[in-house]
Amino acid sequence: MPLLASIPSPSQGVWNLGPIPIRAYALCIVLGVIVAVWIGERRWRARGGAPGTITDLAVWAVPFGLVGGRLYHVITDWQIYFGSEAPKRPIDALFIWEGGLGIWGAIALGALGVWIACRRRGISFTAVADTLAPGVAVAQAIGRWGNYFNQELFGGPTDLPWGLEIDPGRPGTVPGATTYHPTFLYESLWDLALAGVLILAARRFGLRHGRVFALYVAGYTLGRFWIEGLRVDPAHHILGLRLNQWTSIVIFLCALAYLWLARNRTGEEPLGAAGDTGGDLSDPAHGRDQADEPELLRADERDEKAQDREARGGADDPSPGGDAGSGRQTATAGAGAASDGPAVEPEAGQR
Repeated sequence: MPLLASIPSPSQGVWNLGPIPIRAYALCIVLGVIVAVWIGERRWRARGGAPGTITDLAVWAVPFGLVGGRLYHVITDWQIYFGSEAPKRPIDALFIWEGGLGIWGAIALGALGVWIACRRRGISFTAVADTLAPGVAVAQAIGRWGNYFNQELFGGPTDLPWGLEIDPGRPGTVPGATTYHPTFLYESLWDLALAGVLILAARRFGLRHGRVFALYVAGYTLGRFWIEGLRVDPAHHILGLRLNQWTSIVIFLCALAYLWLARNRTGEEPLGAAGDTGGDLSDPAHGRDQADEPELLRADERDEKAQDREARGGADDPSPGGDAGSGRQTATAGAGAASDGPAVEPEAGQR
């Protein structure tokens, strides 16, 4: 069948700015991190958290994630760097900018870094995980384009109109074939769709206590399983399946188990900011994670006024023509004088 069209691969993935090499793979990773933090900040503020929190947590998550991703890659593909027939030198295992990050290690150690930071700040780790989940999916969608520039991790030969052109001689290429399944594009689109599903599910079902993140894990591993089956790059196989497919199965089942165990979990998730109890808002149809900032400010002012009234002895606003309540009556009686003047409403607390 003649090809109707195809996706050309970039002629290069590195540009030299004087003595400094600018690598497309690294740029995609950095851009993904920036977008994930931006999305996370907006979702965290909408939930009632303090601005800048997600940015601070990223200082822990990013280096932990990079180390974890590289460790997973080197451990599972050690033969690339070690051994008498290794195509690369052992020192090349440190050259992260040349490609090679395992998402499983990146998420695991990145989550560890976030957990440590949350413990130090007194913030709920599950609340942060739920907030970050859609942004992480978008970051993965962007990061996959680094594989496109490196002409790596593609699928088997195909004559579909969207077949990806790969230079002959690349690992996994087949003699005589010129176009292959663009698995980077499949996964990128899957991750973007998953991010949308996570946002909608969180709003529709009010998912909390890590359930949004668990849904992200389940959704990602489900897509990764079938996409991984299309890839033809060298990989370890167990019972006919690639190692990453087995990893997807195990993690998918763990995510489902967590969703089941946490299905009835309730309680406070401290956000380290005023209004972190996630109390009722003026619109009962949604929680703080979907609230607009003005609405959150009004809710916080009402809470602070209520607390101020309790501290003053439970005094309420005076009724028309009546006295100001038991708290004020007690105060005036103790002073030996009656007052029919209007009660003074407590000032709103400072934010």
